[in-house]
This record gives sequence, C-alpha cells and structure tokens, in this order.
Amino acid sequence: MNRIDKLFQQKTEKILSVYFTAGFPKLNDTCTVLHELQAHGIDLVEIGIPFSDPMADGVVIQQAGQKALNNGMSLALIFEQLQGVRQTITMPIILMGYLNPIMQYGFENFCKSCAAVGVDGVIIPDLPFADYMQSYKAIAEQHDIHVIMLITPETSEERVRLIDEHTKGFIYMVSSAATTGAQQSFDEKKQDYFKRIDAMNLRNPRLVGFGVSNKATFDAAISHAAGAIVGSKFVQLLEQSATIKQAVEQLIEDLGGL
Repeated sequence: MNRIDKLFQQKTEKILSVYFTAGFPKLNDTCTVLHELQAHGIDLVEIGIPFSDPMADGVVIQQAGQKALNNGMSLALIFEQLQGVRQTITMPIILMGYLNPIMQYGFENFCKSCAAVGVDGVIIPDLPFADYMQSYKAIAEQHDIHVIMLITPETSEERVRLIDEHTKGFIYMVSSAATTGAQQSFDEKKQDYFKRIDAMNLRNPRLVGFGVSNKATFDAAISHAAGAIVGSKFVQLLEQSATIKQAVEQLIEDLGGL
C-alpha cells in the first residue's frame, strides 16, 4: 500500500505535513531535515524541487529555491541524496515541483526514480488537470506514485469532484488564490471555503496549505480538513535557526505543540 494511503487510514485528523526546499540552507541538508522532522513526529513531508521560476511560491520559498540552485541542487541530485533513505525514514515523502525540470528529466524516468528511492507522491502546481488525465495519470499509477492536485476557493464544484474521482492520496486545498506565505489568521471567507469543501463529503481527505504559520491558522485549517501543510514558516525557521533541530522544535512550538 502507498504510504500516503496508509497514513490517512491510520490517522484521520490533525495531520501535519511540512514542506522544505531540497538543498536549503545547505546542499547536503536534505536528509538531515527529513530525519529531524520524523524524529519530532511530523506525519508527512514535501520536498521542494528548486526551480528558477516558481509561479505559485512567495518570496520566502523563491529565495530558498534560488539559494538551493546556487548551492548546486538539481532533480538528479535530489534522487541521489534520497538513495537508501527508506532504511530509516518511514513517513510518506512527496516531491513538489514545477513541470519544466520534471519534463527535462522525463516524466516516466521521474516516476521510476521516485519509486526507486521511495517517494510516494508528487505535487506539480502547473500541471493542468486535463493534461494529467490524458498524458500522465497512467504512467504515475503504473509506478504507484500519487499525483496530488490542488484546489482553490475559485475551483468549481464540478472540477473538485472530478479531481476527487481521478486522484488518490489527498487533495491539496490552497487557502487562497495567492502565492505561498505565512499568514497570522484565516478570515471568515477562507473558513467558509473550508466548510463548503468539507460539506461535499469527498472520497479523498484534504490538507490545507498556503498561509499556515501559527496555532490560529493551524487550528482553523484542521477544523474542517484532515490536516494542514506548513511551508514558508518552516523555510524561514531553517534559515534563522542555529540548527535544523531547533528549527523543527520552534515550528512545533509555534503551532501549539503536536
């Protein structure tokens, strides 16, 4: 069974997924970050593939991606760094990145490499759903790689239900149509959106991302979804903290503890 599915079978609420950029702050930090996140009880991890033109990312993740690229990070190197990681890491791993570097690598080769090192799913924000259905779904499923799709407050109910029907793992529920970045609170409009999607009784669980950075936003996200995704906040902490362990501990404290 895919580890993402296993996680959601075993845990149905208060799931915490953490995003970080591969090769940031230092080129060889990727596996160290993974081990610290697992050691502190994080449920799921998203490893960002750095890219020079990340359209959905805010300033924090853009800058982290550029630093990682400057450090020498590449998609091929990510797979090299993840070799053997499944000897010690049991939590689900998702790669998150844009279509351009994945297509340069070759989508089938990408899925093969994911399967070989134990990556369970991928998030490709600029992959259109129609293209996924026509050209990528069968290849990904052949290698048991879940392609996680994003929805926003503007996504129609028809499209949400199509995504729910044709994907596995979970649905990434973007809190707003803006880019990534920490927010202090989620307003009533965002919470109405969370409630509206929750009321659709979808087959797949949902995780809320974009803006989750403190206890208030984390609690609001998990009140109408299976869990939440933290990205920019953790990337900031990685840059500001003396050690990776301190960054993880500060994140957990800022979210109100696990």
